[in-house]
Amino acid sequence: MQRDQLADFLRRRREAIRPAEVGLPDGPRRRTAGLRREEVAMLAGMSVDYVVRLEQGRSSQPSTQLLGALARALRLSDDERDHLFHLAGHQPAPGEGVARLARAGLLRLLDLLGGTPAMVISDLGEVLAQNRASVLLSGDHTGFSGDRRYLAYRFFTEASVREAHPPGQREHQARQLVADLRAVAGRRSGDPVVAGLVERLRAASADFRRLWAEHEVAVRRADRKTFMHPRVGAVTMDCETLMTPDQGQQLLVLTPADEESRERLELLRVLGLEEFSGDRR
Repeated sequence: MQRDQLADFLRRRREAIRPAEVGLPDGPRRRTAGLRREEVAMLAGMSVDYVVRLEQGRSSQPSTQLLGALARALRLSDDERDHLFHLAGHQPAPGEGVARLARAGLLRLLDLLGGTPAMVISDLGEVLAQNRASVLLSGDHTGFSGDRRYLAYRFFTEASVREAHPPGQREHQARQLVADLRAVAGRRSGDPVVAGLVERLRAASADFRRLWAEHEVAVRRADRKTFMHPRVGAVTMDCETLMTPDQGQQLLVLTPADEESRERLELLRVLGLEEFSGDRR
């Protein structure tokens, strides 16, 4: 592990990013070039103290999971992400691990969308990155591990996830998740990661077994979904999906389906900015 080089690289990348590039307000009296350390910590889901120790060359060796979170927070390119892993004494993750890091081009698109909720998702339904508007709307979905990383697994095994959808939409959502997973299983035939997930879902959920047996196939490209938000109520969003050429990752963009939803989304944004300012104070 090259602590001094790692510290310098992280500090310089932090200072090179403007807050607006990651969906944060510039704010008055900003004395720091680029992002503040607490902003990097918030975006990466780690403590400010750990970010400080990394930048001062005093940290223990960060895990590959932490490095992936930092790469997302700092909007590193693929080459910069690999360099980060090398400086920390790790080899960039091969195989599925690479697919679990959002592509740099999709992260840049995520930033450009600003106040429009958007997220980068793997073909198996793992959320790899979200912008702040997406987190405000539906919560942070990037910190799960094991099978809980996959939306389909959480939907069929956790009642709270299903209850986040209106009762009339739950069957539709279930069918879409299964049909999309069936399409992935066909495209990645023989992949033990996909086959294992399907078998564990079949064992865990009678509803999944029922729908899987119907052999419906459909790649999700567009949809309308209602989010039951605990603070502002029902927010109905139109969902559009942009896929990478290999269909391994997708950018999901959510736009309000009606005026009431647009107003509630704006209220969420204001509430979120007020909370972030309060946390800084």
